Amino acid sequence: MQTGDAKPDVLLETDQFYRGNCVPVMADWPPDCIDLTVTSPPYDTLRDYAGYSFDFAGIASELLRVTKPGGVVVWVVGEKINGGRSLTGFRQAIHFQDIGFVVHDVMIYQKKNTPFMRSNAYTNAYELMLILSKDGPPKTFNPLKVPTQRSGRELLTHNKLPDGVNKKKRGMLKREKTRTNIWPYAVGFGGTTTDRIAFQHPAVFPDRLAEEHILSWSNPGDLVLDPMCGSGTTCKMALLNNRRYIGIDIADEYIDIAEARIGAAMSRLAGLE
Repeated sequence: MQTGDAKPDVLLETDQFYRGNCVPVMADWPPDCIDLTVTSPPYDTLRDYAGYSFDFAGIASELLRVTKPGGVVVWVVGEKINGGRSLTGFRQAIHFQDIGFVVHDVMIYQKKNTPFMRSNAYTNAYELMLILSKDGPPKTFNPLKVPTQRSGRELLTHNKLPDGVNKKKRGMLKREKTRTNIWPYAVGFGGTTTDRIAFQHPAVFPDRLAEEHILSWSNPGDLVLDPMCGSGTTCKMALLNNRRYIGIDIADEYIDIAEARIGAAMSRLAGLE
């Protein structure tokens, strides 16, 4: 593991962190070099990320340039809700589409145990996960499966027409099916992660969230990016799943947290060998 300068060379060395603003850092990279990005931006100034000024349009443009054809960007975003919803995630999805990304899916990150009650509306328990692909559908999709309630041969509905009449024929129900696009996770220590140091960052998304996107949209050996890596969750889970990684963050203290988590993950891997 290394920490690079603010401007890496065009050889794009991997398995390291870069300290700096991600827009000029990525601007020095060759095009079409990243297989998968999993990141969460500092949306709606709801947190103070070491005084960072968020250049959404610049980041979106550079992500489009550096993503490989068929590559994926997973953009996890919430929104300000007090005084009315800002609709930040939807606005950003439209911008991504306008500049050339395909909005392949809009998924939901459901927070199972959110403590934040609202006085005049139902408790907000989700963030959007935009699945963006470049130049067509994703080149990689490894669907995560769940067991079906029933399996075996039975009468199944098919070829339902506008008249609404169910037509049935005998078919086979499989033992597993692809998961839905609503992914629930517990949050807080033990849910988000068991890395206590991660909570020195003001906003940490779950290890499993990053891991399950990495497993879904990339293959072993692929290069995974987090241009606003914060506590290093994406990079840690890429490492643990045999992917290469690059993390960028403008705040030295967050890179320090991320490096500590990568070091612990490397020790864990060494212990398993």
